[in-house]
This record gives sequence, structure tokens and C-alpha cells, in this order.
Amino acid sequence: MARRAVLEFWYELASTYSYLSAMRIEELAGAAGVEVRWRPFLLGPIFAAQGWNSSPFNLFPVKGRYMWRDMEREGARFGLPVKRPDPFPQNSLVATRVALLGAEHPWGPTFTKAVYAQEFGEGRSIAEPAAVAGILKGLGLDGDAILKTASAEPNKTRLKAVTEEARSRGLFGAPTFLTDDGEMFWGNDRLELAIAWASGERPGR
Repeated sequence: MARRAVLEFWYELASTYSYLSAMRIEELAGAAGVEVRWRPFLLGPIFAAQGWNSSPFNLFPVKGRYMWRDMEREGARFGLPVKRPDPFPQNSLVATRVALLGAEHPWGPTFTKAVYAQEFGEGRSIAEPAAVAGILKGLGLDGDAILKTASAEPNKTRLKAVTEEARSRGLFGAPTFLTDDGEMFWGNDRLELAIAWASGERPGR
């Protein structure tokens, strides 16, 4: 039996467009016979290396205004609510540590989508440990125990390594999709093309 194609989904939990992709990727990939590998990481260190101390949507207000209007349009198109959290971007460190831990468990994608739903669907904070624990408990999980494991040194070290892996592989934003053959696609508007490429459709080659 042939191995299923794998699409790596690199996402940042403070990323607006990652929200749109996270809520759609499983259904689209499943229909194409493509397996999704969820790869949470932190964009902050990558932005810092470029001299940015915040989201480019804050640093460049014209781009930020466009992005929020675009999110409204895309949310309406996909049937997803969009509400801006305050502040933006949210501090995603605690939630990302949990998502990284969850990537090894069946609850990982469900947790990620629940974080996005609270953050960009309802405009609520995901920054505080209590908020993250509440999301976990809402999924029927032991939030306190998972937070403790996620904040332990082995997982913290692993997150640093994963973020360095993202940098070394040339990632500069989120969402980013990487196929088995190393092809990179950036942005929610490239999700369908990334899945098609992963499934064997190779326009341009």
C-alpha cells in the first residue's frame, strides 16, 4: 500500500491567516488523500531577525487595515466569524507550547482550532495560562497537568528547536505549507495549491 502524501502545516497561533487555514485544512486535505502534519512555531524570533519588534500588520498600518478587511471578506466566504482581539497580536507562547505538545496526541489539532476560535472567532485572549487551561478543560482535558508538562524544560527546549528549524528551512511567515519534495507555499490563499501539489498535481514542472 502506497504511503500517503504528507503536507506540513506550519502555523503561528497569533496569525490571522493561519486561523483561516487551520479551520479548513483537514477537510480539504482529507478529500485529496493528503495527511496533515501540524507544526506550531513562533514567528517572533524570525521577525526579530528581520528587525521587526511586532507584526508587520502593526508596523505597516496600511497593510494592517487591508488585512483586517480581507479577513472579514474571507471569513464571510468560508463561513468563519472574525473578530479582532485586543491586543493584537496576542502573546501565543503558552498556547504554542501546548500545541507543540499536542502535536503528538489526537487532541492537538482540536486544541489548535479551539485556540483560534477563541482568539479570532470571538476576539478573546489566549495569552494567559488560565485562558489556555480553560480551552483545554473545555475539550475535556486536564488543563493544569498539560500546562505543567508543556512548560517543563524539555518541551520549552523543543519549541526553540522547532522555531530554529523553521528559520533554517526558509520560513518567513505563517501559514506556510511544505510538501514531501520540499516545495514551499506561503499564505492561506495557497492552501489549495499546496494540497494539490502534495497529492501529485505539479503545475510548473
